[in-house]
Amino acid sequence: MKPYAGIFISGIIAALPAAQAQTADLNLPKSIQAGAAFSVSCSGSGNGTLYIVSPGQAIKRDVHLGQTTWFPAGSLYNAGHYTVILSSPSSNQTGSMDVTPVAKPADLTFIAKPSRLPVAQHGAIMGTVYVFDSYQNLITQPTQIAFELANPSAQTQTRTVETKNGAAWVEMDSTSHEGKDTFVARAGDISSTRVVGQVPGDPCSLKVSAKAAGTRVDLVTDPVRDCSGNPVPDGTIVTFTENYDGEKSSADVPLKKDIASVSMPAHRGATISVASGVVLGNQIRWGQ
Repeated sequence: MKPYAGIFISGIIAALPAAQAQTADLNLPKSIQAGAAFSVSCSGSGNGTLYIVSPGQAIKRDVHLGQTTWFPAGSLYNAGHYTVILSSPSSNQTGSMDVTPVAKPADLTFIAKPSRLPVAQHGAIMGTVYVFDSYQNLITQPTQIAFELANPSAQTQTRTVETKNGAAWVEMDSTSHEGKDTFVARAGDISSTRVVGQVPGDPCSLKVSAKAAGTRVDLVTDPVRDCSGNPVPDGTIVTFTENYDGEKSSADVPLKKDIASVSMPAHRGATISVASGVVLGNQIRWGQ
């Protein structure tokens, strides 16, 4: 019945004689918490049918007028605004009540983006949390969410944010060390954890040295690091360039075990340089 609750209530209201509708004799709570027990009573005598309907849930109950009808815990669990209709041969009565979410969080939907990024990026990690009660109702009242981003080799970052309309979000800096960061969102004793992978950034500086090898020159870089001191991943391309007598030759070499090396022709007076991405290294004037 749940998917058709809106159609169901519209049909009931349309079938009731408008002149007989009244609310004064229908006694029901104005508001209850989701899952709470409650009662409905009405005056009169005889039998009737009670309908409690919202877009997400509907209940139909045969009742005796003049008596209290009890609904056990768990009867109404979808938060929202409910229309209450009592239909009987003698009269039709209508009213309304609200079902609010349980105040205590029972579940967190935690989204962390991105799942992988370079180190030392300001405000680059976004965490978003939605807070739900035990019936999967979004808790819209303000709730304190504690965020924590931890790396074994860096200082733990913490933020506390209050939800707005059931959601809270935060921006965190990626730490200065590569590896896996643990990103935790916590509301009371409920928590959810995500893992954010951090990889080294671009090379921060390059230094190349040269050694004669017959008619060629052997070139090798110092270990290549990012600006936080993390080794740049193997496979990162380093470009060696040799300028001599108006001609230029170059070689793209991937890093292997933090260094790149290549052998190039040894031309006296040649200028040899090294670069990776937008980072330029030192220059060597060969044979002078």
